Amino acid sequence: MSLIIFVPIFAIYHKKATPYLIALIQHSLIGDYVAGGGIQLLWPITSQYFGTGLSIKSQTNITMEWIIFLTSIIIMLKTNDTAKLLKPHNSNLILFIPTFTVLLPTFLSFPLDVPASLIPPHLVYMAIFIASITIDLHKTSSTQKKRIELQNAKKH
Repeated sequence: MSLIIFVPIFAIYHKKATPYLIALIQHSLIGDYVAGGGIQLLWPITSQYFGTGLSIKSQTNITMEWIIFLTSIIIMLKTNDTAKLLKPHNSNLILFIPTFTVLLPTFLSFPLDVPASLIPPHLVYMAIFIASITIDLHKTSSTQKKRIELQNAKKH
């Protein structure tokens, strides 16, 4: 389903959309496959669930999630991706997808079935994504205001 959803995004942003697709898919493959009830990996061909059956609250899962989180943050800092995310670029608006389809529902389904120790990584990602989206939206609105001002100046 992620590939189907991403077809128009790939049509617009080409290779620039790849990291976002990978992030979306890895959440399902790593998070849902390893911990919890698993995923319907081959849906719609079959509705069978695949996974390890490891509990989301197990120490093994919590340790794996923290290792993956810290690794991703280190990579983002080393490759300067965090700085890139916080600079205006329209492709960053794709971050609406993980923010509202993966991360936000976690906080809307109270009581949380997620261990408290896994909430900080979600908050960090949410903060980075929301900051990036806000910067892009601010740039877009500033550009539109300038365009309107130029059109008004040409009329007078």
